[in-house]
Amino acid sequence: MKYQAFRRALLSLAAIASLLVVLSLGRTPDEGTVTATMLQADGQLRWYRGNIHTHSLWSDGDDYPEMIALWYREQGYDFLSLSDHNILSNFERWTNPAKNKGGATAYDKLKKQFPDNWVEERTVDDHTEVRLKTFQEISELLNIPGRFLMVQGEEITDRFKNLPVHMNATNIQEQIPPLGGDSVYETMQNNVNAVIAQSERTGQPILIHLNHPNYGYGVTAEDLMRVHGENFFEIHNGAPAVANYGDETHLGTEQMWDIILAKRLMELHMPVMYGVAADDAHNYHQDAARNANPGRGWIMVLADKLVPESLIAAMNAGRFYASSGVTLNQVVSSDKSLSLEIQAEEGVTYTTEFVGTRKGADLTGMPMMGADGKPIEGRFRYSKDVGQVLKTVTGNKASYTFQGDEIYVRARVTSSKLHPNPYAKGDYEQAWVQPAIGPAGPRNE
Repeated sequence: MKYQAFRRALLSLAAIASLLVVLSLGRTPDEGTVTATMLQADGQLRWYRGNIHTHSLWSDGDDYPEMIALWYREQGYDFLSLSDHNILSNFERWTNPAKNKGGATAYDKLKKQFPDNWVEERTVDDHTEVRLKTFQEISELLNIPGRFLMVQGEEITDRFKNLPVHMNATNIQEQIPPLGGDSVYETMQNNVNAVIAQSERTGQPILIHLNHPNYGYGVTAEDLMRVHGENFFEIHNGAPAVANYGDETHLGTEQMWDIILAKRLMELHMPVMYGVAADDAHNYHQDAARNANPGRGWIMVLADKLVPESLIAAMNAGRFYASSGVTLNQVVSSDKSLSLEIQAEEGVTYTTEFVGTRKGADLTGMPMMGADGKPIEGRFRYSKDVGQVLKTVTGNKASYTFQGDEIYVRARVTSSKLHPNPYAKGDYEQAWVQPAIGPAGPRNE
């Protein structure tokens, strides 16, 4: 009963706060969607590589958090958010190394890496336990100003009936319990509202994004497009169970992205939805397609400082791209064109596809039909004009000139280099450029 009262109170406070700040965190295009003219490192700005979806032994990962953070630092990442399920690593917790998911393998690696009084052990009922280190302890151990930053995160792990609804809060200050709702949409909105309320109350920026919408096929484009204050979602997730590419009766995440963009900009009068890539790493001891390994997806953020405030401000302004291996030197958008320059690897070729939707495209969703010939509840198909490839360019530089009727244009770069540890067999390394509003977009009307 106490939890239910707390939940009702939190929902009420979150809803009030969201009404006050949602317009500032989720501007409509008419109020000025921020689109950087040029994304390029210079004397003040630099690219920071980070992963904002990662799991450890604090929930369902199979390694100790300090080992995970050290791996990312040694692999050249600049920031990392450990985002365990419905928990923050800010209290005392012990684990049995013989029985946890990492087992003896993870335990032995930990003791070898940190031999000098770092690992705390105790004996309970004739077995050894190890204390899991907190976020604060790991940050103090591994943070290097300007070079590596740990950012506190939580995966708010919720559901509606049997449909999973998972959302990551990056730079969260206090744990938020999953708040549920009477639909998938309401479940998302309630959790977003709670994050917005905490951000407003604490004065700290918090980035919320929807994780793996196709995990359990829990979230549709129609659900996500309507959530106020939610302007980021995973278009690429490295875990094998998340169905990035969809199937015969479910849209892939990039198809969802185009539908959301077109509907938000032209019908719902809501902001651009940005695309995120993330590892969703759980497995750190054996690289295999069946495992959720690290190193499969990340974001590159153009910011002035390696601090949460600057990183989140840059992402809210669209100053980032998503990648699974391709690095960009520059992205330039203007009223006339969208162009990019790739940091090319020797012997590798690159193909850039400019993807967009033109004004006049049919944005009506048609019900998908099941094997029984009946409509599948909540599943829709859209015209091929939504998210069509407008131009394809081969080379290290690519540019698209607006023709005058584009609502938005985004870019997808695919290299000829196979990913060394892919989400799916046969995947090539890629990068995804955030959408630029075109001449027919709402800001020009």
